[in-house]
Amino acid sequence: MGRVTERRKVIRIRDGAVSTRPDTLVAEEPLEIRLNGKPLAITMRTPGDDFALAAGFLVSEGVLAAASDLRNIVYCAGATADGSNTYNVADVTTAPGVSVPDITLERNVYTTSSCGLCGKASLDAVRTTTRHPIADTPPLRVTPELLAGLPDRLRAAQRVFDRTGGLHAAALFDEHGGLLDVREDVGRHNAVDKLVGRALQSGDLPLSRTVLMVSGRASFELAQKAVMAGIPVLAAVSAPSSLAVDLAAETGMTLVGFLRGSSMNVYAGEERIALRAAAVRA
Repeated sequence: MGRVTERRKVIRIRDGAVSTRPDTLVAEEPLEIRLNGKPLAITMRTPGDDFALAAGFLVSEGVLAAASDLRNIVYCAGATADGSNTYNVADVTTAPGVSVPDITLERNVYTTSSCGLCGKASLDAVRTTTRHPIADTPPLRVTPELLAGLPDRLRAAQRVFDRTGGLHAAALFDEHGGLLDVREDVGRHNAVDKLVGRALQSGDLPLSRTVLMVSGRASFELAQKAVMAGIPVLAAVSAPSSLAVDLAAETGMTLVGFLRGSSMNVYAGEERIALRAAAVRA
């Protein structure tokens, strides 16, 4: 849609010298997600892949699990005085027979680019039962060397980041380190939703033999999104939260944090990491 970046005039100060120049910024706009015509959630996102974002969000909410659950997604009129289409409202229509949540004022959630789902009342409300339990059979095995190369490959694929410096990214790799897909967004949770939504639309769920690599930290929400898509390995360049580690341990997912260069911490699911026999010390 040509709205991924915007130009703004800035005053640049370098070593006391002042100049005026244009700067490229990442765009941020609200997207309202409606489910069968009823408002469900609003997220602040970078425009682009909006239908995949909406589909991926509904996978993480436990509404969609396969392409057959989805009838269609359309843009609908935005909240403008003349009723024109802002391309900021996406309505998802489910297939007949798909169970949908009770949409009430208490159920509606507001999401932001920084914290993800802020409207969840409790931990139990977030632990949605997945229809894609982690089941990589035979078990996926990755080496530390393979994992160590993923951050650079993710960074190299971030086209918009090169122009703005202001985007998070998420990428799917196969068990041999091959890049399957990469998405960028102002919110890391949106980038993951876009990946998962595209996989659902392509009929590729569950993602049972993939590695999810994310920029930034590994929050509980990102771990939950990985679990809901059946992803067995989640790797992040920064720290995980305690709840993310707990969820990984409970669901059998491998969680790697502080993945920088040849260094990394394995917080759960170490059985998938092909370690040298003498490498593990107490």
